[in-house]
Amino acid sequence: MNDAPVPFDVAVIGGGPAGVSAAIALAQTGAKTALIARRAPYADNRTTALLGDSVSFLQGLDVWSRCEDKAAPLRSMRLVDDTGRLIRAPEVRFSSEEIGLAEFGYNIENRELMVALEDRAAALPELIRFDDEAEAIEPGEAIVTIRTAGGQSLAARLVAGADGRQSLSRKAAGIEIRQRLLDQAALTFNVTHSRPHGNVSTEFHTPQGPCVFVPLPGARSSVVWVSAPKEAERLIALSDDALSEAAEARSHSVLGRIRVEPGRNLFPLAIELPARFAQRRIALVGEAAHVLPPIGAQGLNMGLRDAADIAGIVRDTVAAGGDPGAPQVLDRYHSARSADVATRTWAIDLANRSLLSDFLPIQSLRAAGLHLLGSIGPLRRIAMREGLAPSWRPSRRVG
Repeated sequence: MNDAPVPFDVAVIGGGPAGVSAAIALAQTGAKTALIARRAPYADNRTTALLGDSVSFLQGLDVWSRCEDKAAPLRSMRLVDDTGRLIRAPEVRFSSEEIGLAEFGYNIENRELMVALEDRAAALPELIRFDDEAEAIEPGEAIVTIRTAGGQSLAARLVAGADGRQSLSRKAAGIEIRQRLLDQAALTFNVTHSRPHGNVSTEFHTPQGPCVFVPLPGARSSVVWVSAPKEAERLIALSDDALSEAAEARSHSVLGRIRVEPGRNLFPLAIELPARFAQRRIALVGEAAHVLPPIGAQGLNMGLRDAADIAGIVRDTVAAGGDPGAPQVLDRYHSARSADVATRTWAIDLANRSLLSDFLPIQSLRAAGLHLLGSIGPLRRIAMREGLAPSWRPSRRVG
């Protein structure tokens, strides 16, 4: 066992998409960077709609060219009120051309994105990989000491904790989380279909939550079906034929004949936010920093903005000869992430609550709001741009 800490500017803990992206971005700034994460095949077939600056960020990391051919462009988004209620909202369509973009973003299977990220990370000599797990994290005045499950001991002036919802980094920093469990669950799976999707993402709003069909390459789409927990349990227990029929009925056959592919995932929904985004030389990234319902495709996109922000702040600090884990640096990161995460959380929670409410005045307000979005061009264009990325947030260079 080697007890002599190896000095790094930053150690990234966690090997998901947000963690590996952060490690690459930090290494490209010139900071001495360690990545502590097991190399393991991505376990499921979930997908992510990469929106706004996310693709540009991945391009700057030299990652996007390695997986672009595995992604489907998203050129149009369609919202359909399928609640069957007395007061229903009109259908709303958003087109990327209306705001001068070829596409809003791309939908990609997370495992394909991870292959590209791991490939790029392995090519960076500035990034030292520890194929291990963090077992203990001890913040000190000048450094954070990390002990791995394999007995390695190392030290860093800053830790970027991207180690998920049960974050050891967050616990070590003494950061409390505010959690609200939602009476909803999300079932995810992929499908093939007989009609082309035309690069249109279609979201059906039901009394229990949204069900969205998002294009994948070819005649395929990913499905995120939010419903009450008992209904979600019923759906995941269906045979392939029965679930295919249920998905086709929910989609009103807009994609023609649907066949469910192997692989289903079910997870309860919650909103989790930290009291702070950084403390005691530890900055939180990805799901260690925020957990949101899969509405509006904000989760990993916010995680990539976490990665971009921490890399930009560390780059500036190290270039000026400063300490990347100093309190004022952590305060900068906290300020950078607070407004973005708070506004996204508020918008998603409001949209979800308005959909679930049986209160007629709320239904009326929701219908009126969607009518305004559909009928007033300038308002619709503002909503589209803000949905992709906060307009007030400065873009972050990488490298």
